[in-house]
Amino acid sequence: MSGLTNWRKSSYSQTGGTTDCVELAALACGLGVRDSKDASGPHLVIAKEHLADLVARVKAGECDL
Repeated sequence: MSGLTNWRKSSYSQTGGTTDCVELAALACGLGVRDSKDASGPHLVIAKEHLADLVARVKAGECDL
């Protein structure tokens, strides 16, 4: 999937001396998420119907580690 998909990461990930970040990709079925340190490694796919709920939960602080 990594060769066929346009993965993007935040320009803010290049500040502070680190380039490690999550990368996102728009997919036909939803949103792809992967670790920028391991582009050929595993990735998550979040279905379109769950994106709004995920964004709301992140904004509410429910996904803070």
